[in-house]
Amino acid sequence: MKEIDKLTVNAIRVISADAIQKAKSGHPGFPLGTAAIGYELFARHMNHNPADPSWPNRDRFVLSGGHGSMLLYSLLHFFGYGLTMDDIKQFRQWGSLTPGHPEYGHTVGVEATTGPLGTGMADAVGMALAEEHLASVFNKENFPVVDHYTYVLGGDGCMMEGISSEAFSFAGSMGLSKLIVLYDSNKISIEGNTDITFTENVEERMRAFGFQTLTVEDGNDCDAIGRAIEEAKADTEHPSFITVKTVIGYGCPAKQGKASAHGEPLGEENVKALRENLGWPVDEPFTVPQEVYDNCAELAKAGEETEAAWNVMFAAYCEQYPEMAKLWDTYFSGRTDGKIFEDPEYWTVPEKAEATRASSGRTLNYLAAKVPNMIGGSADLGPSNKTEIKGVPFFSKEARNGRNIHFGVREQAMSAITNGIALHGGLRPYEATFFVFSDYCKPLVRLAALMKLPVTYVFTHDSIGVGEDGPTHEPIEQLAMLRAVPNLHVFRPCDATETEAAWMSAMTSEKTPTALVLSRQGLPQLPGSSRDALKGGYVIDDCEGTPDAILIATGSEVHTAVEAKKLLTAEGKKIRVVSLPCQELFDRQPVEYREKVLPSAVRRRVAVEALSGFGWEKYVGLDGKCVCMTGFGASAPGGELFERFGFTAEHVAETVKSLF
Repeated sequence: MKEIDKLTVNAIRVISADAIQKAKSGHPGFPLGTAAIGYELFARHMNHNPADPSWPNRDRFVLSGGHGSMLLYSLLHFFGYGLTMDDIKQFRQWGSLTPGHPEYGHTVGVEATTGPLGTGMADAVGMALAEEHLASVFNKENFPVVDHYTYVLGGDGCMMEGISSEAFSFAGSMGLSKLIVLYDSNKISIEGNTDITFTENVEERMRAFGFQTLTVEDGNDCDAIGRAIEEAKADTEHPSFITVKTVIGYGCPAKQGKASAHGEPLGEENVKALRENLGWPVDEPFTVPQEVYDNCAELAKAGEETEAAWNVMFAAYCEQYPEMAKLWDTYFSGRTDGKIFEDPEYWTVPEKAEATRASSGRTLNYLAAKVPNMIGGSADLGPSNKTEIKGVPFFSKEARNGRNIHFGVREQAMSAITNGIALHGGLRPYEATFFVFSDYCKPLVRLAALMKLPVTYVFTHDSIGVGEDGPTHEPIEQLAMLRAVPNLHVFRPCDATETEAAWMSAMTSEKTPTALVLSRQGLPQLPGSSRDALKGGYVIDDCEGTPDAILIATGSEVHTAVEAKKLLTAEGKKIRVVSLPCQELFDRQPVEYREKVLPSAVRRRVAVEALSGFGWEKYVGLDGKCVCMTGFGASAPGGELFERFGFTAEHVAETVKSLF
C-alpha cells in the first residue's frame, strides 16, 4: 500500500475519532476498523462522481452498520461531496448534516437511512433488483445505459438480524450478481465476543443462500480488499459476499479488539494515543494534511470521466432510440401522470358487492397498464391479496423484465427490499401481505415514512372478518399502530370507489408512503361513496338540518353505520354518517371543511371500527363512544363474529341511543 493511501486511511480514522470525541457520543470502533475497506472501495472500484451525486448509473453504497456513520461522513468529506469540516465538527448536533445515523435525503451521498441493523443489507438487495430490472428494460446492444453495482457494508450485528438472512436468501435465489456484500468481521458486539451467541460459519450460510464467498484475512490490506472486490465483479452468476477480518477500534492501543471500542468515545488520552500509534503527523484535532485532499480529488476524477463517457453514450442512445428516451423520462420523473385519473374508466365500479381486496386488484391492473414502471408483489399471498399484474412475467433469473415479484414468506425483508427499489429510483414499487402480518413489515414501513418514499402497501384481510383462521390472523391493534407512524397515509376504504380513491392518492404521492387496508369479505357499493375520500373523510349519508348524532366509520363498518342510521331515523332521530377512510388526510384539511363534516356542536358521536378503538377519542370526544374491538377475536365464520362482537346495525343504534 502506498504511503498516500495509508495516510488517507488514517485520516478517516483520526477525523472519525475527533468527531466522536467532540460530540461526546458515537461509535468509533467501526470506522477505525473499516477505514481501509471504505477507502479502497471509494478510491478504486466504485463508479461515483461527487460532482453529480444523483447520476443515475452510479454505483450505490449502503452503510448497513449505520452506527458507524463517521466512516461514511469522512469518505463523503474527503472525496468532495460537499460535506465540510465544520459539518464534521457538528457530528450528532442539532440541525447538522452529520446525524448519529445516516439519513437519506438529509445528507448528500447517503443512499439509505440506516441504523436498525440488517435493514441496509436488505435495502441493497432491492437496489440490485432494480438495477437488473431497469437494465432489462433500457439496455440495447452497445448501449448499457443501466450497468452498475450495489455495495453494502455491515458487521456481525447485521448478520445476526433475521432480516439479512431473509434478504440474502431472496438475492441468492434471484442471482443478483451485481450485489456485493462487504462483511466487517471483527467478532465483537456490545456485550463482548460474538462467540457468546454467534458461532455459525457465516460463509457456509452465505454459500447455501447462493452467494460467491471470498475472504480477506487482513482488513488493513487495501490491495487484498481490492482484489476481492474485482473477483466479486467477475462472477456474473451469483451475488458476492466478502468477509473482511478487521479489528474493532484499530489503532487505539487501549481499545482495539475490545467491546468498549464499540459505542463510546475513545477519551482524550486515547485519541492522542491513536494519533501517536498511527504516526499521524498533526496534533491539532480536525486538521488533515493537504495531500490527503489532493489524493482524493485526483481519485475522484475517474468518476467524473466515467460519467462523462456515460453521458456521451446516453446522448447517442437517446438519438438512436427516441422512444426509449421518452420512456426513461417517464420512469425517472418520480411522478405518475395525473391524467390517468381523469379517465371515467378508472372510476368504474361493479353493481354487486365486492371485497375491497378485489376492487384493489382491478385498480392495480388498470394502473399497471398505464404506469410501466409499476413493480411489486406479495409475501407468497398474491392470489389472496389480488396483487398480481396480469399478463406480465415474474422477476427471476430468466425474466429480469418481470414486474411481478415472488417475495416468498419474507415480510420483513420484502419491505426493506421494496424500500431499496424505491431508493434506487426509476421504479414505483408496491408490496402486499395479510394485514395482521404488517407487524413484520412495520419497522421498514417506518423507515419508508422517514425517508419519504412513496411505497404502496396492500394489506388485506383487514379485521375479524378473517373468521375461521382465528385470532392469530385477525388484526386488532395494527391499524392504530400504522396510524401512529408520522408521514404515512393509512386508508381503510368502504367500497370500490373509496379503494380507487386510495390508489389514486397512493400513486400521486411523491413523499409519503400509503397503506391500503382491505377487506376479505364482499362489501356493498354505497350510494354516497365518492371521490371525496381523497380528503380523508366526508359525509357519506346525511340528514336534514343539524344532526342529533354522528356515526363515524371506516371499511366494512361504514355499511353497518348506514344501516344503523336507518333504524334511528325510523325513531325520529337525525343521524349523519361520516366515512373516514384516511385520518391523516382528513386531519390536514382546512378547519372549515373538518367543521362542516364533524361540527363541534354535535357532541353525540359514535365511532364504529372492527379493530382497536385506540385513537378514536380525538373524533368522538369525551361524550362519544366507540363500537370497536377490545380483545383478540375468535375462530368462527366472519359473519358470526361481527354479530357476537357487536358490529351490527342494532347494536350500533343502541349505542347511539345511549348518548341521549
